[in-house]
Parts: sequence; C-alpha cells; structure tokens
Amino acid sequence: MRKVNVLEFVSLDGVIQAPGGPEEDTSDGFAYGGWISPHSDPVSAAAVKKQMNMPFDLLIGRKTFDIWAAFWPQHNDIWPAVNTVTKYVASNTMTSHEWQPSVFLNGDIAEKSPKLSNRKGRICTFMEAQISFRRSSSMIWSMRSG
Repeated sequence: MRKVNVLEFVSLDGVIQAPGGPEEDTSDGFAYGGWISPHSDPVSAAAVKKQMNMPFDLLIGRKTFDIWAAFWPQHNDIWPAVNTVTKYVASNTMTSHEWQPSVFLNGDIAEKSPKLSNRKGRICTFMEAQISFRRSSSMIWSMRSG
C-alpha cells in the first residue's frame, strides 16, 4: 500500500496557499497571496525539495490543477517530475486536459482515494495548494477518515 502524504502550506490562522506570488490566485477577493515567501528558510526549503524529488503521483484539486497546468509545463527546469507523473485531479467539471498524464476523478473523492493508495508502486503524494480563507482545503477535509 502506498503512503499518502499531504504537503500543505498553512498559516497559523488557517490560510492555505502554495508558495507562489501575490497574483497566483486572487479568486474571491483574496489579497494576501505570496505570504509564504518572506517566511521561507533553508530547513523548510530542504523539506519541500526532498518531497518534490521522491517518486510520487499527485492527487490535486481542480483549482490547483488549473494553476499548475498553466505554470509547470513551461518551468520543467525547476521541477521536471511534475510534468511526467500521473496527476489525479478531483473535479466534477473537468474531464480532460492537454497536460498529461492526467486522470480526472469526479464524485466522492474520499471513496476513490483508497483505490489509489491500494495500488502498488510509487508513493501517492497529495498536494493541495488551494487558497482557502476562513476554511480548510475542501479536498483534504473530504478525505479525512471520521
């Protein structure tokens, strides 16, 4: 069984966002993007780099997929593996995309995730970088076991 790792950037007051810049995701009037960069240090950078360089598949939400699909194919020199791994995308609206390999999962993600982790092979890494203000990342919370 593969391990499920959640790599999440979250502030003490519950804002979840990737380490991108202020313009990364301004949806719903979010004006605090880029808050992580000034707080990065060599220890956290090394931990993230270690995770990024391990064998993995991705399970990400549609919003994260949209942001990443617009960025990572043009930045292969930074993180080459993200362009070749299987990207499992939780989405009830998207069924295909040119950024491959991608598999689109609709419906109850909590029900489908054990099937992904029961496969043999590489580690399945969950990276949900969705901005959430006053709430937690919806995909990660939906997968919690109760």
